[in-house]
Amino acid sequence: MSKLLMNLRNVPDDEADDVRAMLDAQRIAFYETRPSIWGISAGGIWVTEDAAFADARRAMDDYQQQRAARARAEYAAAKRAGTAETFITLLRADPVRVVLSVLGILFALGLVTLPFFLLRG
Repeated sequence: MSKLLMNLRNVPDDEADDVRAMLDAQRIAFYETRPSIWGISAGGIWVTEDAAFADARRAMDDYQQQRAARARAEYAAAKRAGTAETFITLLRADPVRVVLSVLGILFALGLVTLPFFLLRG
């Protein structure tokens, strides 16, 4: 029976491509399901053989550790170079999105704290 190795929700294309290449290199049989039209399911990468799932999981864990280390190194290099994304750079690049996000956060906090203020008195 097939087992889900990777849910493709919010997965960048390059990461999904890397995982497919890794499975091909390890000669692990897999198939992919596409996202649904209405966005109910995000799709996934499935390992077809139960016996190969443990090997696929180990390879996936190794890949994720390498990708995380690479991302941390890239971020550290960007911080040293002064090109890392900060709140100020986001605000300059897209002020409307930042302001709307902050207003949404404040609205959510207001909803969460509303019962406290209503039940206090």
